[in-house]
Amino acid sequence: MLKYCRVTATALCAATLLLSSLSTAVSADDVAGLTSVASQSSVQQTADKLVTILEKKGMTVFNRIDHAKGAQGAGVELPPTQLIIFGNPKIGSQLMLCSQTTAIDLPQKMLIWQDDNGKVWLGYNSPDYLKSRHHIDGCQQILAKVNKALSAFAQAASQ
Repeated sequence: MLKYCRVTATALCAATLLLSSLSTAVSADDVAGLTSVASQSSVQQTADKLVTILEKKGMTVFNRIDHAKGAQGAGVELPPTQLIIFGNPKIGSQLMLCSQTTAIDLPQKMLIWQDDNGKVWLGYNSPDYLKSRHHIDGCQQILAKVNKALSAFAQAASQ
């Protein structure tokens, strides 16, 4: 497949690889840069709890996307999957000053999904991944603050 991809258009290659991966279950531990926490509740309950926690902590919740509902509208059956998009411009702006390309990954996102075994997960991009991806040099205090907050949000929402 990869040899074929070298000689075809990038978009076609990406689509082919994506489609070929759809039939393979991916463990929460298999996604580079994704910090995952097992949840004790359903996707809906975990997402509800996360939104409540974020709002209590003064975060702006920009959007909540129910991917399973969207897929259903397209005639596709997808296990429960919700994405919560949130942030704090005071912190996000500081990250963007460290490396402006970080803006592609902001605002922050947390994904809550049910795997093929019925287990519910909450995952988010680790700050170390953002540091590596965007070649952030310095800004350790900001990254540590983000890491602490994301971890706390994930732990609280998954209990």
